[in-house]
Amino acid sequence: MIIDFHTHVFPEKIAAGVIENLSKKSKSRAFTDGTLDGLLNSMKNFGVDLSIILPVATNTHQVEKINDSAAKLNEKFFERGILSFACMHPDFENFSAELARVKNLGFKGIKIHPVYQDVDLDDEKFLRIFYRAAELDLIVVTHAGLDIGFPGVVRCSPKMARHVVEEIGNFKFVLAHMGGWKNWDEVLTELAGTEIFMDTSFSTGEIPARADFFWRAEDLKLLDENSFMKFVKIFGAGKILFGTDSPWSSPDVAINFINRLPLSDADKEKIFSTNALFLGISF
Repeated sequence: MIIDFHTHVFPEKIAAGVIENLSKKSKSRAFTDGTLDGLLNSMKNFGVDLSIILPVATNTHQVEKINDSAAKLNEKFFERGILSFACMHPDFENFSAELARVKNLGFKGIKIHPVYQDVDLDDEKFLRIFYRAAELDLIVVTHAGLDIGFPGVVRCSPKMARHVVEEIGNFKFVLAHMGGWKNWDEVLTELAGTEIFMDTSFSTGEIPARADFFWRAEDLKLLDENSFMKFVKIFGAGKILFGTDSPWSSPDVAINFINRLPLSDADKEKIFSTNALFLGISF
């Protein structure tokens, strides 16, 4: 079984415009059209059994609307291998009640994005959300590290993530992009010994660049096999979740990367599915 723990889709009416805008901003190439059908087709083509959609609220007015839409999506498409998380924004006043509603609606977790939401990961606004999510046994997935579309902006560093764990204690906390995109040396030192999980999304191989933008060769490089194995050595295969960041990475490339690693079949299975099941993802 393959569970893709990190995907995104957009409403059909706006998907083309959103993909083009984000693609230009990040200078990277999308592998699907960003729609739900595009994700489903990709899953079918490359053998992905379940995809977890991670919606992001960029303002407080979107929170309830996105969560309502995500709940309807789960009702209609779960049997086809789609499971959406809910969203939360750090400035949303009724966060406690909304998280309880999210739990009652059957969501497994929430997604936050400190860069898009312009609040540091360890700010009190987020900490109160994490406390409440932990009480409700909800998974919290956060963008971690730098963001390709916001060069130099630091809102979710490994040090901030460690501070969160020190304040909250152990909870179902997943740091996307191998714990901190392009902050990987710091992840290895700052987060060693914690119980955090991390996903592989947009972190292995090379950035799939657009042909009409210039990248320096060294900037295209992400984690290679040797670098990835350092994470396995320090955190263990039991803390790593397979993710593609679809539509921004190709599932076949991401799957082949894991399959090439010098890991046992049992450890590869942990990354592809068992760890997600351990966190409470059911399928």
